[in-house]
Amino acid sequence: MAIEILMPALSPTMKEGNLAKWLKKEGDSVKSGEVIAEIETDKAIMEVEAIDDGILAKIVVSEGTKNVKVNDLIAIITEEGEDKDAAIAEIESKKPQTKEPQKQEELKEEPTEEKSEDIALEESSNGKRIFASPLARRIAAQEKIDISKVEGSGPRGRIVKYDIESFLSQGNSPSVSQTYVPQADKEVPISGMRQVIADRLVESKQQVPHFYLDVECVMDKLLDFRADINSSAPLDENGKPEFKISINDMLIKASALALNKNPKVNSAWYGDKIIQFGSVDISVAVAIEDGLMTPIVKNADRKNMIQISREVKELVKKAQSQRLKPEEYQGGSFSISNLGMYSIKSFYAIINPPQSCILSIGNTRETPMFDKNGNIVKKQVINVSLSCDHRVVDGATGAIFLNTLKEFIENPSLMICY
Repeated sequence: MAIEILMPALSPTMKEGNLAKWLKKEGDSVKSGEVIAEIETDKAIMEVEAIDDGILAKIVVSEGTKNVKVNDLIAIITEEGEDKDAAIAEIESKKPQTKEPQKQEELKEEPTEEKSEDIALEESSNGKRIFASPLARRIAAQEKIDISKVEGSGPRGRIVKYDIESFLSQGNSPSVSQTYVPQADKEVPISGMRQVIADRLVESKQQVPHFYLDVECVMDKLLDFRADINSSAPLDENGKPEFKISINDMLIKASALALNKNPKVNSAWYGDKIIQFGSVDISVAVAIEDGLMTPIVKNADRKNMIQISREVKELVKKAQSQRLKPEEYQGGSFSISNLGMYSIKSFYAIINPPQSCILSIGNTRETPMFDKNGNIVKKQVINVSLSCDHRVVDGATGAIFLNTLKEFIENPSLMICY
C-alpha cells in the first residue's frame, strides 16, 4: 500500500515551509525512521523521517521549492514489489482538481494602445495624452527629462528614441520640477523566518500595552568578579582555558535570580488568565543571517555561571546553523536582548508574546560618578531596560524586579549563594 509523505508542521507557527533538500532519490529504498529530506521552517532546518519501509516512488515537490503549505503532498513511498505507477496514479486521483487557468482567447482584450509598442503615459498638465515607445520612455527616465516637453515624430505623435536624442542634442536640460524616482538596485525576497518575525512583532506592538523602565548599574565589582572566575579556569590538553564566562552569561544568571525572587515578572498573558511559570527559562536573542532566534536556557536560576556559559555557546552555534530543535527555542518565560557588543547605550526591545517582559542590555561604558565621600571617580556602568506588558506587570512590580537585578549586578558575590 502506497504511503503519502506530507509537508509536516514542525512548529506551532508554521503554515508553510521550504523543501530545502532531498537526501534520497526516486527509486531509493528507505527504512522507517530514516531521514529522507530537510525542511526549512520559519525557525530552523528540520529533518523529515520515513514513516515506514519501502521505495521512494515519486518526489512530488522538488528540492529548493519555497512556500510549500503544511499537509501538502511532497512524496510517495510504495512497498517492495508494489506496482509503482498504479499506486502513484491512485494517490494522484484523490487530489482535488484545480481550476484550469483561463484560456487565452477568453481573456479580455487590452486596449489598442497597450497591445502596440506605444505606452500611454499619464495625461500632461494640459490634458493631452502622451504616447511613447518603451525605449524612449526609459531613456527619458534615465536622463530625467520631462517627456511632455518632447515633440514626437512617430505615428499619432508617438515619441521615439530619435526624438529624445534630438531633444538632448539641442541643449535641453532636465526639468527642475520633475521628481526623480530611483530604480531599486536589489529586491530581497522575504523568507519564512522574516515574515513570521514581522507578523509577530506587529501583533505585539498593536495588541500588547508596552511600558518601559530602565536603571543604570555600576559594573566594576561584576567585571572584577568575572576576571577572577576566568583566571581560575583550568587549562585543557591544548593549553586553552576550559571555560570563559562573558558579561552576558553573568547577566543571564543575575536576571534568573531576580526572576526567582519576583515571580510576577516570570509570567505570561493567556487571554483569560495569567500564568506564573514554575521554572525560570530565559530566551536569549541571537542574531542570525536572516533574522533572530531565541534559544532557551532552561532552569537558569538553578545553574551556575559556567554551566550557563557552556550552554549559551552551544545554543548560539545551533541557532546560527539553524539546527535548533523545537524544544530548544519554543516556550521560555522571559527574554533577554543584548546589543552591548554593538556599542548601543540603551534601547527598548519589543515583547515576545505571550511572555510579559523582555530585558534590553546596552554596552558597558566609563563614566564619572561621585563616591560616598563626594569625590569624583571613574566607574563602569551599564543601562538595563525592561519592556513590560501592563496587563500582567504593573510599574511597581517591574521597578522592584529591576532593583533586585541591580543588587545582583552590583554585588555579584550574592549570586554564588543561590
